[in-house]
Amino acid sequence: MIYQHNSEKAKNFALGAMQRIQDHGLTPTPEIFELWYVYHSGDNTEVTRALDELLAAGGKLADSACREIHERFLNDTQENEKVRQAGDRIQATIKEVNGVVSDVKDATFKYNSSLSDVSSTLSQAQDRSQIEAAVKKVINNTQDMMRHNQLLEQQLSRSSLVMKELQRDLELVRKEALTDGLTGLANRKAFDTEIKRYLEEVKTPENTFSLVLLDIDHFKSFNDSYGHQVGDQVLRLVARTLIEGVKGRDLAARFGGEEFAIILPETNLQFGMKVADALRRAVAGKEVVNRNNGEKLGRITMSGGVAQYVIGENIDDLIERADAALYTAKHNGRNQIAAAPTPGQKKLAI
Repeated sequence: MIYQHNSEKAKNFALGAMQRIQDHGLTPTPEIFELWYVYHSGDNTEVTRALDELLAAGGKLADSACREIHERFLNDTQENEKVRQAGDRIQATIKEVNGVVSDVKDATFKYNSSLSDVSSTLSQAQDRSQIEAAVKKVINNTQDMMRHNQLLEQQLSRSSLVMKELQRDLELVRKEALTDGLTGLANRKAFDTEIKRYLEEVKTPENTFSLVLLDIDHFKSFNDSYGHQVGDQVLRLVARTLIEGVKGRDLAARFGGEEFAIILPETNLQFGMKVADALRRAVAGKEVVNRNNGEKLGRITMSGGVAQYVIGENIDDLIERADAALYTAKHNGRNQIAAAPTPGQKKLAI
């Protein structure tokens, strides 16, 4: 995974991870450290749920259990294995096609030589039996040639199907690699790729873009009160609202834990604030209902920060400004949107 937490957050997550490792007597390997770092950051719901279940069961955690969770949720081996298998199938298909093509080339050469021999025989034939033998040879060679061509056609047809399946499978692997499994939104990897592309594309202030960071208010207490299943339901509700609210080239992504990011192409700060506030109001307008028993759990709210990209600014600084605006919104009472100021400006909130 790629982590882009600011220095203060990263320090707190790292300290929390090391404390967990020490408390449970775990070996501080890079894998186990990353696992607990992710747990404290809340960036991966599956990791949080898996570790919480182990903690709820009581007892001392083992290195092996932590490594198993890391392998399941934080290791890219599975995706790489799918790509490797696809590559093997492609190579095998190419080898099969090349084998049949080689056979057809040999058969074609023999057929052409046979036709040349038959032509010579016919021109020198003295009786009917010689002509009949030459014609029979042509028929046999033609049938053999047709059989090879038919085998090639069948092989090409099979290969075409295999290639279509591989294309579909690889597209699924690519999509899975860029999609958050819980919410269906773009994941952090997809977000990092897209925002980097936008920074490279924007050349003038007129075609700038805005970044929105949204965070669910009091999500941890809500999650603790009602459990992870309801917490996951809330995350999916927010994600669905964001998907419904963004348009065109806008990208909504799960930034980590209960935090979401939206890239708004060709959108200045003023319009970015309007979009963010519309999404905030849309989320606040939906009531959370426990699907297990139908109990109404109330409404959730979100706070957000918006930053407009400044030409020449790096990604970390842009995210840092949006994040600072988000914390301004939290500090001012939550359930509101704050704008990230450029140097010399005061912070705004709506």
